[in-house]
Amino acid sequence: MNLKDFLKKEVQEFITQNLKTDPVKLILKGSPFSEIEIKKLVEQIQAKKKAEKKLPTWFKSNKVVYPPLLNLSQSSSEKTAEYKANLISGKSLIDITGGFGVDDFYFSQKVDKVIHCELNPSLSAIARHNFQQLSNQQNCDFIIGDGIDFLNNYTKKADWIYADPGRRSALGKKIFRLEETQPNVVKHLSLLQEKAKNILLKTSPLLDISQGIQQLKTVKEIHIVAVKNEVKELLWILTDKKPKEIQIHTINFDTFKNQQYTAFLAAENQQEITYSTPLAYLYEPNSAILKAGFFKNMAVEFKLYKIAKHTHLYTSDELVDFPGRVFKVINILPVHKKHLQKTGIKKANISTRNFPLKPAQIKKKFKLKDGGKTYLFFTENHLKEKIIIQTIKQNQENQ
Repeated sequence: MNLKDFLKKEVQEFITQNLKTDPVKLILKGSPFSEIEIKKLVEQIQAKKKAEKKLPTWFKSNKVVYPPLLNLSQSSSEKTAEYKANLISGKSLIDITGGFGVDDFYFSQKVDKVIHCELNPSLSAIARHNFQQLSNQQNCDFIIGDGIDFLNNYTKKADWIYADPGRRSALGKKIFRLEETQPNVVKHLSLLQEKAKNILLKTSPLLDISQGIQQLKTVKEIHIVAVKNEVKELLWILTDKKPKEIQIHTINFDTFKNQQYTAFLAAENQQEITYSTPLAYLYEPNSAILKAGFFKNMAVEFKLYKIAKHTHLYTSDELVDFPGRVFKVINILPVHKKHLQKTGIKKANISTRNFPLKPAQIKKKFKLKDGGKTYLFFTENHLKEKIIIQTIKQNQENQ
């Protein structure tokens, strides 16, 4: 890939003008530029379109070149990259899995020197070019090669090593177990700890937290990062010694308000909670908290009752500020067609917690259309009774 070809004014204008054009139509027309294949042009268009929300700083520039879509999809968003950067400080950071370089762009604002290691020469060149165009700081060195090999030859001790191991198999299948990723951070853990005071590791949100703690051995903090209630990243901070306690931080970047909650892992098992039938308000924790497993902590911290042991919904008579969705309880019904029919509800948003049927099955069984202002929770209470909790979102009560 000749980066200069893609940076010509007329090429950038073509890319911008065709962000909403059907890619198939573009391919059939062919490339208007003799030096660039149409497939490469379409690849840039699709990548820039994806960057509009994920990487707005990159999107706004006409001096940026994008990698293949797979590399772009595997990179951090600006929002999550900035969050990661706020976890580090010091003089030096080595990124052994550099990729598209979004994380390093933000790391470079927090440390004196960043070293970006990337096996793919083309991806390394793209990351270097974009960094030079977007950053006011020229404090990032770009190394083409294996990050583990670089560490083996590195004679100093960095303040941080960052790794976001590849999570695709040789056949392109998604993987999430630490021992399957590239590089295998479990296998090379002693090397990482030898070469840095601290390690920041990004893993799949599917990784089991207890398994990760067991394999990584010296975990000090875990950060669970969600965007609009979808867990995007698990971040692990490791030190050179096993800490006495592990602190878990959760954040959900929501549209109107960022929801944050922090607790020590050991505290969860020490809490005693009480149960209640649904009261005036119903609370549903965000996905980051559910991933953390802070089921008892929620009740104790916010002075709430739990609906049932395995039903991760909470209730109270007094409204509290809660990291998740909050609903006003309208009615509590047995799970029976005739009771639901009496309410006149024909359209609702369906959620299930600790319930045998899925939302799609419930809509079919009860002949409900999706949407509207009504939210129905099909669940089980602490008396082991199947119930429907009819609610509306708290901010919709007076609408």
